[in-house]
Amino acid sequence: MSDILATIPLSAIRVFEAAARLKSFTRAAAELGITQAAVSWQVKALEKRLDQPLFQRLPREVVLTASGERLARASGE
Repeated sequence: MSDILATIPLSAIRVFEAAARLKSFTRAAAELGITQAAVSWQVKALEKRLDQPLFQRLPREVVLTASGERLARASGE
């Protein structure tokens, strides 16, 4: 998956990394100084670009899928 990283905007990787580390789109948004909706939109766009889900959305947190785990490792998480 590391080859695909070269085609992904750095802003999307930053948002993904924060959400993965914090296990929350809301906390990632607060850390990055953007809205939760912006985090959600960027993650959805990244999932669409990669054609696979990166997070399992739960009521108060998000959990990485297997694909999300691989991307987190590849992005230096």
